Amino acid sequence: MDLSLTESQEMLKSAARELVEREYSKENLVDLDASGNSYRSDLWEKVVSAGWLGVLIPSDYGGEGRSLTDAAVLFHELGRGPAPGPHFSSAVLGALTIMEAATSEQKHEILPAVSQGGRVLALAITEAEYGWRPRFIKMAAPRRSGGYVLNGVKLFVQDALGATHLICAAVLDDGKVGLFLMDTTLPGVTIRPLAGFTTGAFEIKLDNVEVPPSALLGDGTEDGWQVLERAMMKAIPVLCAYQVGGCERVFEMTLDYSNTRVQFGVPIGRFQRVQDHIIEMVNQLDAARWTTYEALWKLDTEQPAASSVHMAKAVTSEAYYQVCNAGHEVHAGVGIMREYGLTLHTKMSRTLYHYLGDPRYHKRRLAEALAL
Repeated sequence: MDLSLTESQEMLKSAARELVEREYSKENLVDLDASGNSYRSDLWEKVVSAGWLGVLIPSDYGGEGRSLTDAAVLFHELGRGPAPGPHFSSAVLGALTIMEAATSEQKHEILPAVSQGGRVLALAITEAEYGWRPRFIKMAAPRRSGGYVLNGVKLFVQDALGATHLICAAVLDDGKVGLFLMDTTLPGVTIRPLAGFTTGAFEIKLDNVEVPPSALLGDGTEDGWQVLERAMMKAIPVLCAYQVGGCERVFEMTLDYSNTRVQFGVPIGRFQRVQDHIIEMVNQLDAARWTTYEALWKLDTEQPAASSVHMAKAVTSEAYYQVCNAGHEVHAGVGIMREYGLTLHTKMSRTLYHYLGDPRYHKRRLAEALAL
């Protein structure tokens, strides 16, 4: 198993890092955070112009058709920002869901626009009874003459700001989960940001929203949750790579601070307790990095990967969380200053901890995958 990057992946990494450092500077990200806004159109256009939104979309649909590891290299660098916005929701999870769920006609209509940034996707899955099993989907989509009618509330929807379309999960008359593609400007759709220590989380309220039969992704023969699971299994390691990038940047910030902050006449990195925190960060970062890239390698080489994917998400979500905690222990008071930038990662680590399943959920899924 060779987890080293290829020459083209190294080039992609270099280009992505240059863009993140130039466009997603700490000052820009702090301003975004202070405004409570996780999306800015000019920053989004920079990613669009780089051509990265089609990284996983096959060339038949206007994309690049690259590997999951290629996408992970890109998102690793975005995570170092951490760059907020619908990059993952649209270009990875949304695109993969369309590829798994949609008919050929729907793919040709939707995916080229996604790869060019003209159509931005966000997934509205979770509700008040939060969870990543089909039983937590309570919103119904009864069939009416001329289409479907959706009522209810979706919570903790990532990256709804800036999205032009939602992929909404709702229960059909036959009890299966259906995935509906709907315009965010439809009458009855209300998008509200959720306040708190999160980044890019929204409430979506649907009030008698009417959609045509063509809004249902697929031909109706397969349960939408099974389709969504297949898409998530491919998307999760890319999200993990984003978290690994965040871990890496927090570690670098903390190591640099420990070498330059002087107390009692010596850098604080000389103190045993500070060293303990930094060693813990190294261990967490290494565990997250190698479980993530092993899962990606298995998926790209078409090997059974379920156990590795669940392991990666469990380890990486916990790692990002704990690395940020250790970073704050070393930085102390300066770490909580908004303008310093550490809290950007702290908020992101909390936001992504539960997204697509928290560590406890994935440990249970890991046990199922191993038949334990």
